[in-house]
Amino acid sequence: MKEYLQDKIFGIISDCADRQHKECYVIGGFVRDIFLQRPSKDIDVVVVGSGIELAQEVARTLGRKAHLSVFKNFGTAQVKLGDMEVEFVGARKESYRADSRNPIVEDGTLEDDQNRRDFTVNALALCLNKERFGELLDPFNGRFDMENKILRTPLDPDVTFSDDPLRMMRGVRFATQLGFYLEESTFAAISRNSERIRIVSQERIVDELNKIMKSDAPSRGFRLLDKCGLLQLILPELSALKGVETKEGRGHKDNFEHTLTVLERLAEKSDNLWLRWAALLHDVGKARTKRYDSKIGWTFYNHNIVGERMVYKIFQRMKMPLNEHLKYVQKMVSLHMRPIVLSEDEVTDSAVRRLLFDAGDDIDDLMTLCEADITSKNKEKEKRFLANFQLVREKLKLIEEKDRIRNFQPPISGQEIMETFALPPCSLVGDIKMAIKDAILDGVIPNEYEPARAFMMQKAKELGVEKAD
Repeated sequence: MKEYLQDKIFGIISDCADRQHKECYVIGGFVRDIFLQRPSKDIDVVVVGSGIELAQEVARTLGRKAHLSVFKNFGTAQVKLGDMEVEFVGARKESYRADSRNPIVEDGTLEDDQNRRDFTVNALALCLNKERFGELLDPFNGRFDMENKILRTPLDPDVTFSDDPLRMMRGVRFATQLGFYLEESTFAAISRNSERIRIVSQERIVDELNKIMKSDAPSRGFRLLDKCGLLQLILPELSALKGVETKEGRGHKDNFEHTLTVLERLAEKSDNLWLRWAALLHDVGKARTKRYDSKIGWTFYNHNIVGERMVYKIFQRMKMPLNEHLKYVQKMVSLHMRPIVLSEDEVTDSAVRRLLFDAGDDIDDLMTLCEADITSKNKEKEKRFLANFQLVREKLKLIEEKDRIRNFQPPISGQEIMETFALPPCSLVGDIKMAIKDAILDGVIPNEYEPARAFMMQKAKELGVEKAD
């Protein structure tokens, strides 16, 4: 295994560890990724003794090009060298209280440290001391599990997951990222211990969800979360979409399965994390708006508007960013029906202008989401819809080139309206400005100053507003 430790940092760590007479090992994800042939710049080093002391010695040896951070409360230290990060920690054993995932930590041996690892594939260690440099220590046969794409815990999975419930999320995340399978007893233990996820902070849960979302096949992760019972506890609004109800022989599609299909299709087209969140939540309002009408069947009126409001509450509850990312996801959820309606009807210039105005710079992302949203068991119908969508895209391009509508502001400002008619800030000013905007979007006047000013004068006259002297 020496050939995988050619980077000079390993030689420096080895020399420093031997000078301090400390056992020292690289462990965890870096070692796992050697066998999986995945690039990794994050290196975890476990030391039998003080990890901080070894990190300080390594940083001194590297000199100014290295940056040292010490976290005394956690007994860890980090050395950054370029784009490489090396985390040093003393070998430890852990015990847990029932109401917390924060362990009671004691100094331990390498064996103790490997015992506390979440999965066998993350318990492999490579010795860095000179006499045994590159020696692999694999007490739980993690190499076999990697070769067979299996995720299982080193010790009793019920204890592993009850002690630190975040490991359940990590298991789903690794299965999704690596294309591995959760071993049967390990998966069953996640199901049995799913309620323990309640003691994990929302921030840590969202961190794992985002890693699942960024993977090549995020829908697989959400299916696993659903199957083991975690999804209902983390995102009950998504679980509420499951199932098909039938009345008078009429059923609707399973909106949960549809959502995951949309996420899957969108992930093939875009790696935009927040657009993927929009795909996951685009139909979240359907459970609350589902109604049955004997004349027309199942309806989900305004599910996009209801969904937009639900997105805010989900982000707030899960302590996700309440900033431009939230607004972006809300916009995508709110507007996701508009291009679909355009593809069903005759595409008018006015409707396209309004869509461009409302979507702004996010119009291309919106169209990508909506194309992923076209799913049907009737392949001819799906093909027809996608062809119509291409017409909508062409119309968008033509209107944009002709009218410059995307992110436009009406050429007449509210300030100019007030000065022209000697008006204070009032509803009349807003009415005139809105009329100008609508006239441009409806194609009544071009998006130019002189026609807009002439329209303003005409509209003011209709409203009984006279020009100031």
